[in-house]
Amino acid sequence: MQALLGKKLGMTQFINKEGRLLPVTALEAGPCFVTDLKTPDKHGYKAAQLGFGEIKEKHLSKALKESFAKKKLVAKRWLREIRLTPQENYEVGQEIKVDIFKAGDLVDIQGTSIGKGFAGGVKRWGWRGGPGSHGSTFHRHIGSVGASSFPSRTWPGHRMAGHMGDVTKTVQNLEVIKVDLEKNLMVVKGAVPGADNQLILIRRSLKKPGGVKPRQAPKKSEKKDPLKASKQAAAGGGKKK
Repeated sequence: MQALLGKKLGMTQFINKEGRLLPVTALEAGPCFVTDLKTPDKHGYKAAQLGFGEIKEKHLSKALKESFAKKKLVAKRWLREIRLTPQENYEVGQEIKVDIFKAGDLVDIQGTSIGKGFAGGVKRWGWRGGPGSHGSTFHRHIGSVGASSFPSRTWPGHRMAGHMGDVTKTVQNLEVIKVDLEKNLMVVKGAVPGADNQLILIRRSLKKPGGVKPRQAPKKSEKKDPLKASKQAAAGGGKKK
């Protein structure tokens, strides 16, 4: 399985082997347990349900309590389904750790962005706004939202002021810098959506599953020998016709 549930711990800095200072995000990745399986014969698709995080049973619904008790599993706080390929096979109760990833892999991380509350159009959509001086009364207004004669209404989806943030976001192709199996930690280069201690979904990059390609040293240009060049020019008759 090329996916894992975890929590965002926060951002920090990391110095790589080349001495460069990288902005990175520390993640608590797993361990996750397979809590349920979906089969094509019974459900029409193949998937595995992952459970992550601790929770007291008194905070669970009756249906979840019976489901965990029936499978003899410890209750988990978060549950997410991951689609599986026909070649992948797992069992209920199987543990999945962070060692499914290694340094150099590329991952896609999904999380819920930080809510900003009610925001105007300038902040929410990056509008330019009106003139800032000379008696202008139009600074950060929404402006016109449609013509009067046609269509005599506002088109659906028009960008306006409203609630900003608190939506599902996915950042693609983040490089895994370091993996610590003992502490269930992962460090990735760049920013991850969401606030600290929020649930995130980590999965192998869909666009670049092969990971980061090793950098190749630039080829050194061959230095021209002036004596050899002069001999070639003399043999060729000097100037070209």
